[in-house]
Amino acid sequence: MNVLHVIAGMDPKMGGVCQAVRTIVAGLAELGVHSEVVSLDAPDASFIAHDSFPIHALGPAKGPWGYSEKLMPWLLDNFRRFDCIIAHGLWLYPTYAVEKALRRYKSQQPGAAPTLYVMPHGMLDPYFQRAAGRRLKAMRNWAYWKLIEGRVINNADGVLFTCEAERLLAREPFRPYQPKREVVVGLGVEEPPVYTPSMREAFLKHCPQLEDQPYLLFLSRIHEKKGVDLLLDAYLKTSVQVHGVEAKAPVAAGVASVATLPEQPRLIVAGPGLETSYGQQMQQVASKTKEAQAAILFPGMLSGLAKWGAFYHCEAFVLPSHQENFGIAVVEALACSKPVIISNQVNIWREIEGAGGGIVTDDTPTGVEEGLRQWQQMTQAQKLAMGQKAHDCFVRNFATGPAATHLLEAISYKK
Repeated sequence: MNVLHVIAGMDPKMGGVCQAVRTIVAGLAELGVHSEVVSLDAPDASFIAHDSFPIHALGPAKGPWGYSEKLMPWLLDNFRRFDCIIAHGLWLYPTYAVEKALRRYKSQQPGAAPTLYVMPHGMLDPYFQRAAGRRLKAMRNWAYWKLIEGRVINNADGVLFTCEAERLLAREPFRPYQPKREVVVGLGVEEPPVYTPSMREAFLKHCPQLEDQPYLLFLSRIHEKKGVDLLLDAYLKTSVQVHGVEAKAPVAAGVASVATLPEQPRLIVAGPGLETSYGQQMQQVASKTKEAQAAILFPGMLSGLAKWGAFYHCEAFVLPSHQENFGIAVVEALACSKPVIISNQVNIWREIEGAGGGIVTDDTPTGVEEGLRQWQQMTQAQKLAMGQKAHDCFVRNFATGPAATHLLEAISYKK
């Protein structure tokens, strides 16, 4: 079977969707499925050569819609080579182009067209219509749905979801919403590479202060949606001691004295986005006191060996996101036997909480603070036991094999 994946961009800095595509391609390859990707990246982009599968980079795209005059002609010339098309993501030109090109192709080649599936990757989540500060974007999305996106979703052969929570949430924000099929296929994440000392060395090049220090790890985009401000505020309030220096943060009600609380590990806030206004604001928050400066580190984006070194050596992974469709980094942490402290807006929280692989909180200042305090008060034995449950959760729910099998079954469906 030959599958074409259509996506706006494959730049790793763009976040989880392109990483999800890479994972999907790898999982399908294990089942003998050939995949190719068409994107609107610049052909000379450095990351294009790093993947083992073909990427047809037709960009760079133009404007906020991601328009490219090359995409539709390329699709019409190449549809015949594929059995199935999967369009990843919504609200941009590539998804519109593939649906329109396929309708044209079917009129020219009756009975010979590939099937079309859309994988929204959380982009139908009602959060984006309800979040404060997104009123104009929400109105724009309503208009776009009526003009374009509703037809794309409802005309496709099916819509693919990474988890049950995503499927249910997708039904809420727009009308008419009448997909022909809704299929939860999951999203597998590959087993992490086996730990080697070189991973630790690569990570310490970014954070040399952590030679022998424990730390909590946030690894995602530095963005308001990710709840970084909640995390920093909660961390500073719970850091009663930081490496032997008494912090100036308030002590929780009911705590008798500073001496009764254990030392809080450092906090690593890693990921792209430090140059944005929000990223700069978060760095300013973390630099208000010498204690905070010593305790909170911003190493930027970590990849390759450095990323895995960060995962393997952290105490726990933290992501208090306001909306997270799946959370590949969350699952990578589970795969490294690391407990996760996440909000209940990460759509896979039920699987994690049910397995005992982490701490789940509300995405509120109080919720995140309570999550960190709960972790702080656990014994070392309890933390290790939770780490084992985290890995068990990964194997049972998020390994690549079952997800790839479910996806192949879905796109092979015959009426």
